[in-house]
Amino acid sequence: MSNTQTIGMIGTGVMGKSMAQHILKNGYEVVVYTRTKAKADELIASGAVWKASVADVAKVADIIITMIGTPKDVEEVYYGDNGIFAHAKPNTVLIDMTTSKPSLAIDIYQEAKTKGMQSLDAPVSGGDVGAKNAALAIMVGGDQDVFDQMLPLLQVMGSNIVLQGEAGAGQHTKMVNQISIAPAMIGLCEALIYAEKAGLQPNKVLDSISTGAAGSWSLDNYAPRMIEGDFAPGFAIKHYIKDMKIALESAQEMKMDTPGLSLALEMYEKLAAMGEDESGIHGLLKFYESLK
Repeated sequence: MSNTQTIGMIGTGVMGKSMAQHILKNGYEVVVYTRTKAKADELIASGAVWKASVADVAKVADIIITMIGTPKDVEEVYYGDNGIFAHAKPNTVLIDMTTSKPSLAIDIYQEAKTKGMQSLDAPVSGGDVGAKNAALAIMVGGDQDVFDQMLPLLQVMGSNIVLQGEAGAGQHTKMVNQISIAPAMIGLCEALIYAEKAGLQPNKVLDSISTGAAGSWSLDNYAPRMIEGDFAPGFAIKHYIKDMKIALESAQEMKMDTPGLSLALEMYEKLAAMGEDESGIHGLLKFYESLK
């Protein structure tokens, strides 16, 4: 694909802003819209063109990337009277990078086909660090030819990019990712509390266990923050609760029990009720501290 194409970016939060910056730095023309314009100020200063609505982005963009909040938000952005489907040009490629419902990804794919457009569902993992370093894992669902066409653009934002299958497969893969994290975060919290109670030095413990069977991305990236008491969100609890509910619903649709996921969701919802919904997901440690 050519970087002469105009990229529309809808949603410039913690993740979307960094992703759009990488696109700009690689020479693409970028038009942006987000509900709170101030969140796009840095991008505008870097050369992005502000648009006042989703419709205004859709009218001019050749490729539209959405990185927004909830499945409901996705539905409004794509299907509303001022949404993408009502105003985008034929042959526009739509890439929804929001973590959303697999069933909605399939609906978007089918609607895009009827309007002469193409779509990919491409949720990401890697948090704020991955977004800033253009090192995101990008899990893609859709047609092979569209994936091949969009791969150079996706490589601007990520380093591990895999076409998982047909429409919806990217979202299903992200649910696998989110289900994997849930019990891992519980274990990480309990391990650090155990280390503290045993009188160990947590950082020394990490030096020992990080290269063994306990080693993981969460251990490397979240445990040091937890030890320092830094619970700023790379990925906020409120968003993870949303993802866990999607995963739980999808699992139930497949008649699958997920007791580990259900337990983690219960704990995170209690933490959110304590006013911690804006903390990062490693803030689960505060739940344990509240039990002392």
